[in-house]
Amino acid sequence: MSAQPRSKVSARTPPRGPLHWQQLVEWLSEDGVISAEEARRTIARCAQAESAQHPLVRLAAVSMARASDGKPLDIEDLTQYLARRSDMDYLRIDPLKVDVSKVADTMSAGYAERHRVLPVQVTAAEVVVATSEPFLSDWIEEVERQSRRTVRRVVSNPQDIQRYTAEFFALAKSVRAAQKSGGNSGAASFEQLVELGKSNKQLDANDQGVVQVVDWLWQYAFDQRASDIHLEPRREQGVIRFRIDGVLHPVYQMPIAVLNAMTARIKLLGRMDVVEKRRPQDGRIKTRNPRGDEVEMRLSTLPTAFGEKMVMRIFDPDTAVKDLDALGFSPHDAQRWEQLVKRPHGIVLVTGPTGSGKTTTLYSTLKRIATEEVNVSTVEDPIEMIEPAFNQTQVQVQLDFGFAEGLRALMRQDPDIIMVGEIRDLQTAEMAVQAALTGHLVFSTLHTNDAPSAITRLMELGVPAYLINATVVGVLAQRLVRTLCRQCREPDQATARTALDEIVKPWKITGTWQPYRPVGCVDCRMTGFLGRMGLYELLTVSEALKEQVTREPAGAALRRQAIADGMRPLRLAGALRVAEGVTTMEEVLSATPPLD
Repeated sequence: MSAQPRSKVSARTPPRGPLHWQQLVEWLSEDGVISAEEARRTIARCAQAESAQHPLVRLAAVSMARASDGKPLDIEDLTQYLARRSDMDYLRIDPLKVDVSKVADTMSAGYAERHRVLPVQVTAAEVVVATSEPFLSDWIEEVERQSRRTVRRVVSNPQDIQRYTAEFFALAKSVRAAQKSGGNSGAASFEQLVELGKSNKQLDANDQGVVQVVDWLWQYAFDQRASDIHLEPRREQGVIRFRIDGVLHPVYQMPIAVLNAMTARIKLLGRMDVVEKRRPQDGRIKTRNPRGDEVEMRLSTLPTAFGEKMVMRIFDPDTAVKDLDALGFSPHDAQRWEQLVKRPHGIVLVTGPTGSGKTTTLYSTLKRIATEEVNVSTVEDPIEMIEPAFNQTQVQVQLDFGFAEGLRALMRQDPDIIMVGEIRDLQTAEMAVQAALTGHLVFSTLHTNDAPSAITRLMELGVPAYLINATVVGVLAQRLVRTLCRQCREPDQATARTALDEIVKPWKITGTWQPYRPVGCVDCRMTGFLGRMGLYELLTVSEALKEQVTREPAGAALRRQAIADGMRPLRLAGALRVAEGVTTMEEVLSATPPLD
């Protein structure tokens, strides 16, 4: 969260008192933001009915046309103008960067609501307060006296102030209520792992304060587009972090007793053993997002030095299954991938490190080909997301039911298409080969750096070259990169075509050339990036490649042959996206291996 520097419109004597919509319209006309005709039309429309709405909200609903380009002025445009007019900084409130506990300590909820202000940052010497009434200052002296800090005002969207005032103070109240019911027993000391399940006193997982904090946490995560929620116990306090677009963001710090109670509450809802804290556990839970759509979460706990750590992986159906264009496939690779997955039999492998989007690619592909005429069955560890079109089986190692055993059982279930979560050993690889040889299309994953390495990995596991040639039809390697926000990106003059050509030698970028750089705006939470996309490298097994496999070559020879057959390396795929202005060169360099 950062305030934009103020820009004076002109030297004026600042008014005093509450903001009035008609005065704001006159200012907009006076400064040339709207035309005189638009100002008259707006005054006529707004004067017909009085409203208790804030002037900025009221004028935003009218959609005044900007004089320069005719585009409607939304509430953020009007808020930024008001900040300039009042000679203050404009601030878009980022809830991920607000320490809620300090906000609640600065003033009461009633005081904040009465004066329509919200503390957003508290330091040893200063408290930054967001307001949408820049000409009201009678509250400043009292806040400075009570907080013993200097007040610095910033102008923010009145709707954000109203929303976050309710959310922040409600959260702080729930945490305090939960902490009060649990006493001071939350201070955790270092324990041996075998004693992690012991404690003097625990908060009740069904305590109203705990229930409210957990509900807030989930809705907040959905609102912020988080893919993972981390509850982490530390020596002095508990820490909550969200993973958004692949990057972890600290969200909130709370007493360790409250964090432990939250973990117990979530374990209870996920049908996990609440008492057992000395061994890892897995669970699942379903809830609903603010739109009312059902969202599934995968739960995982792990004993750590200071307590039980929990990670919740969020699977939103709207983002978990996408078409090939949304995944990031180029037309070149999309066509070749479609041909691969329509094969009647064979093995198709997807490779990449953890978190590179392999599961999303597999689910999206299987969803496309899972018609009523075919039986699609999977063996997973764990089942990432329940998909009605598949028959999904969970690996249970404690029952001696691994990937190999699950694949063997599926062979007797009359499958057409099989997905094996991962090939980890020779036994699973042999069962996958057997399934492909008997007329099934098998999808699976491997952890390798690029597509050709998957062939050598199978050989290292002990699969004979002739069986690889007979069954493997293609390998897809992938990475994820953050995509630039289209609302605020700007042309990047610093990225030269020669610099991009240098990182993809001996290849050369041709065609479209318009790189962009991140800036930051309301839509992307000032990061400059919004969402992620895949970069792909697709190897198809040709007759020439089979000859290389038979000779048991080094990976470099396989890679040269794959490129000759039409494979585009990951870094080249990324460079093309940079040239199109979709992502940045820094993102591509950090996500993809260098070209040999």
